[in-house]
Parts: sequence; structure tokens; C-alpha cells
Amino acid sequence: MKFTVITVFPQIIEAFTGHGLLSQARAQDLVTIETLNPRQFTSDVHHTVDDRTFGGADGMVMKVEPLAASIAALRAAGPVDVAILTPQGPAWSQARARERAARGGHLALICGRYAGIDHRVHALYADEEISLGDFVLNGGEVAAAAVIESVARLRPGVLGNARSAVRDSFAPDDLLECPQFTRPREVGGLPVPAPLLSGHHARIAEFERAVSLVRTARLRPDLIVRGGHRVHLRAARASLESLNDLELRALGLSRADLEEST
Repeated sequence: MKFTVITVFPQIIEAFTGHGLLSQARAQDLVTIETLNPRQFTSDVHHTVDDRTFGGADGMVMKVEPLAASIAALRAAGPVDVAILTPQGPAWSQARARERAARGGHLALICGRYAGIDHRVHALYADEEISLGDFVLNGGEVAAAAVIESVARLRPGVLGNARSAVRDSFAPDDLLECPQFTRPREVGGLPVPAPLLSGHHARIAEFERAVSLVRTARLRPDLIVRGGHRVHLRAARASLESLNDLELRALGLSRADLEEST
């Protein structure tokens, strides 16, 4: 799979993707990550990519021509899907990341700066818009990096253990992941919950599923409703009632949370 980030700050993307698993994935040709600076498609001495707004609003807006030329250069080389990072777009999600990873191909991510992008770029050249959430950043680079990592890690071979992605939050059924623990068995008076020490894989899986259900009901009740999980909450609560208060606290839960989850 290939990503191209259209940005006036390519060094941000290169720095982010030059470390960790993304760097290894690039070295092994599991994913291709490139940047394209729209300034190279300008003809003036200052390589201007922005101009004043019509209507008198504050700030400068990124011009159509350099971005359109960037997209045209990519499309001349082959098929490419073009997405604009904007807080006004549909929210990015694990489901969208999975769909994009399965589709593969070439994804171009346009990063706005200044006061934004002339909206005719959206109307004429973009295939989709992507938002990380209801907040505003100084530019799209951080959002582009998040999209790239969320998709790339789902591609075959990128993660050292393919099961890691299956156990993540929101996968496969829109539940939050059960908390994880390592040595020592007790820290600050909080123990590793006993069911995780049993060595019985099937029982551990049942326990983790119950914890995921209750924590999701506590922290993200919208996911419970969306996934149709409410019917399973009563049994999940019952299976966790045998834990002591310290074990519940280690899981980020309390007795009250068990009652609220129903």
C-alpha cells in the first residue's frame, strides 16, 4: 500500500514515519510513504501556496492551483484516492481504518495549513474528507500521521504478531480492549486480577470479554448500543462480582461500575 502526504511541512511526516514499526515497514517495502510539497508546483520567487480570503475573514487560505497540480501529478502516475484532513469531515474510526487497509492501493492525504484550504479543492478534486474529531489543529500533518499509522498497522506483516490487531480496542466488535498487565504481580497495592494468572486460555478469554463489556458500558456506552451488546451485560457483571475491590480498581472499575453497567 502507498501513502502520499501533500504538505508544506514534509519533515513532520518524515520524522514521524522514520521510527518504530512504520520505519521497519517502509524498509521492508510493506508500505510506501512519500511526501509531496505543493510549493514545487508554484512559479513565483516565493513559492506562494496561500492568499488572502474573499469576504474579509482572518488568516490566509491555501490556493487551489498548487494543490490541484499536486493531485494531477499523482493521478498521472496511476489510480489514487484523495482525502483532505479537515475537522469538518466524517470522523475517522477503526472501521474506516480496516476498510482502507483491506482496500490497499494508493491514498493521498492533503494537509491544510493557515486558515484552511480553498473549498473548491474539496469540491473538484477530493474523494473524501477525514476528521480526527471535534477539535482543530494548526495543520493536517498530525492527522495524516494518525491515519497512516492506523491503516498501515493493519496491513499484513507490519505488526510482529498479527493477533495484536485482532485484540485491539474496537476490534472486532467495537468493544474497548481489556486492560493489560505485566510483572510485578502487585504494584502500589493493586494486584494483577487472579483470572489472568490461571493459565486457562479459554477462561482468560471469557474474563477479558466480560471486562471489555463492562468497561465499554462504563466509558463508551454508545458503543454498547451501536454493537447490540446490552443483552450480554448482565452475565458479564455477574462474572466479575467475585473479584475483590483491589482487583476491580486495577481494571479501572468499581462495585458501583458493575451496578451501572446494567
